[in-house]
Amino acid sequence: MSDHEEISAGAGEQARLTAWVHGHVQGVGFRWWTRSRALELGLVGSATNLPARRVEVVAEGPRDACERLLAALRSGDAPGRVEHVAEQWSAPKGGRTDFVER
Repeated sequence: MSDHEEISAGAGEQARLTAWVHGHVQGVGFRWWTRSRALELGLVGSATNLPARRVEVVAEGPRDACERLLAALRSGDAPGRVEHVAEQWSAPKGGRTDFVER
């Protein structure tokens, strides 16, 4: 098996993660930081400010990469102060080619 085949075999199923991050996560570089982590993991999607001090993160790609992004969101390494992260998993919708801040 080639290196590429090993990487592909370990990539796993494709998934869509929607995470709502609560806390002091607006105006502190949180969306930029999230975008950087997502791109490092090869994910596409968005990070969007919502009312009530929340950011919605939508990421699509290999399930294991989405899980790693979710772990990063909860790690305490993110800018600001994350108080709670709610998550929802679903099938990817596709159609995205980048990870954007909104």
